[in-house]
This record gives sequence, structure tokens and C-alpha cells, in this order.
Amino acid sequence: MQNVPDEWRSSRDGPGSDNGPQAWDGRPRGSSVDASPGEGRGKGAEADRESLMMELTRLVQKTVKESSWWDRRGVDCSILAAAFLSLPAAFLLLGSSQILLFGMGMLIMGVAHAIITVKGTHLASHGALSESQAWGEFLAVFFIEVCGSFTAQVGVQAHVKMHHAHTNVIGLGDSSTWKIPFLPRTIYLFIAPLAVPIITPLVALGQLRCLSVGQALRTVLMVTLGLYAQYWLLLHVSGFQSPHSALLCMLACRAMFSVPYIHVNIFQHIGLPMFSPNCRPKRIYQMTHGVLNLPRNLLLDWTFGHSLINCHVEHHLFPFLSDNMCLKVKPIVSKYLKEKQLPYQEDRYLSRLSLFFHKYQELMVFAPPITELVGVQ
Repeated sequence: MQNVPDEWRSSRDGPGSDNGPQAWDGRPRGSSVDASPGEGRGKGAEADRESLMMELTRLVQKTVKESSWWDRRGVDCSILAAAFLSLPAAFLLLGSSQILLFGMGMLIMGVAHAIITVKGTHLASHGALSESQAWGEFLAVFFIEVCGSFTAQVGVQAHVKMHHAHTNVIGLGDSSTWKIPFLPRTIYLFIAPLAVPIITPLVALGQLRCLSVGQALRTVLMVTLGLYAQYWLLLHVSGFQSPHSALLCMLACRAMFSVPYIHVNIFQHIGLPMFSPNCRPKRIYQMTHGVLNLPRNLLLDWTFGHSLINCHVEHHLFPFLSDNMCLKVKPIVSKYLKEKQLPYQEDRYLSRLSLFFHKYQELMVFAPPITELVGVQ
């Protein structure tokens, strides 16, 4: 068990409660920033009683409301647009007989695919690309099903409603879905991820039984559309002579960033404190103890997005913020958490890789120990 400072101690209304208004999720809320917490309380009492999460929320929400559309959504939409606009050049270069130009085509398509299917699907699953609910649902289907070859309904349920709502809670959002205990560490960390482009649509097919007939039919049509569109363009634009070579190119481009994708998903949660479903801490303690940031990385920042790399703590605290807004509020969040003596966990990519390689059995095979934060449970 971990002891915590006395100032963290507080009564609670139930598991995960913050004893007050629901923590802000990152969406603008009119004038709630300036709302008075109640009458009859002095400034000192207000500061003492105010939830830490709500205090941090006000600071972040103020920054978001003062930010332009370009900061809130424009930067990330532009990166995604650039990825789509680079695809014609990639298909044309893949038709070249010169190895250098062909390699450039592979690289461009691999990077574009990672931006669209990792950054794009992640932002779309959180509704961070549009303030319109209708557009948000359309973009989720487009990015997750057409581009990502998965089912939007199950993807949003698993990621947003389970992983984010129950981060590092055993049996709910503990990242155990990423564990394959029977695989040796070298195979799991460096070879098995290359099969992600094949496994993803197969898993989606297996999830169809959980969907209504209409949703299942839509998923099959959208996934087929996305896969066949790339295959057709490789044959008719790039000029591939055989179906096998086109399929091999598709696999190579789609698997280009699969290894770091798996690494990022396990590095930032597994090995950190895990909590019991019946005795979890409040949200701010849960996220600060159970989430870790990786350092800035030019390639991964662009392909995966800040919220998955160097602003993962900020993303879990405010999951509906775009990547660029997570980066913008990062100094506010890190300063606040450090001032309140809350954890702000950061580690290097290679350091985490070394840890998982040398402690693979402990982290990826055996059941994790349950952490209790004494005084805030």
C-alpha cells in the first residue's frame, strides 16, 4: 500500500467520485468556468473544500475557451488532411521501377497510414475532431471502420467507455487486452506486432455478434470498402502486376508503425499502479498514478499524436481535448500536479522498453498487484 499526504484525504460519495460536479471532459461549457462554488463559504474554506480535479479543470477550461479554433481542432485536422493529400504521390511513386522512388512511396504511404489510422481514429473515437455530434459520429465510422478496419461501436466502447473510465482498474481498464502471455518476450515485443494489420479486421469480424444487424452490416461494408480501395488503387494506379504483390505492399505499409504502436499502448499503463474495482481512488489520483508520458518524439508525435505520446497524462485527465490542445495545456497540468505534490510520471521510450524486456514475465504474464492509496481510497 502507498501512503499519501494528509491533504489528499477526503470523503467520497462512491467509487471514482470527485465529491462535486462531474469532472470536465474537455468540451466547452458556457460560463461554468466562472461559476461560484456556493454561497456562505469564505475564500479559505472554498480553497480547502474544492476538489483538486475541479480546480485543475477550471485552469484548463479557461485556456481552452481562450484558444482559437485553429488551436482547438485546426492543427490536428490539417495534419490529417496532409496525410490524405500525400496519398496520390505515394501511389504514383509505388509504380516506379526505381528502388529509391519506390521506397519513398512506401515510406509516405506508411507514415500517412499511421497518421490516419492511429492519430485519426484516436481523435475520432473521442469526438475531438468536431464540435458537432453528427459529424463526430460520421468521422468515427470513417476513421475507425473505413481507415482502421475495426468496428466503431466496439472501438469506442472499449477505449472510451472502458479504458478511460476505468483506467488501470483490474478487470475493466487494466490494459490486459494487450497481453498475450504464451508469446516469448522477443516475439511479442518485436515480431508479433507486424501481424496487427491482419489481426485487426479478424477481431472486428469476431465482434460482429455484439452488434445489431444494421451495425454489423455497416461494419462489414465499411471495412471492405477501405481494404478494397487501397488494393484497387495499388493495382490500377501503382500498376502492381499481381494480387499477391499488392497485398504484400498493403501489409508492409500498414505494419510499418505496428511495433511502436504496441509498445506505446503497454508502456504507458502496464507496470504502474493497478486498482481494485471496489476500492479505487478519485479520478485525479487514479490518472496521475496510472498514466505515464513518454518524451517528445518528432516522428511519433506526428503519426500517433501528442495525446498518445508526450501528453498521455493530460489526455486521460481531459480525454476530449485534441492533440494540439493537450500539448498547449501540458505546462498548466504538469505545474499544477507538481505544486500539489501529485505524481507526474514520465519516462524514456528506451527505458520502458528495457524494463519490459527484462521484466516481461512480471509485467506481461503474471497478474499485477493491486495498489491501495492509503487515505484517498
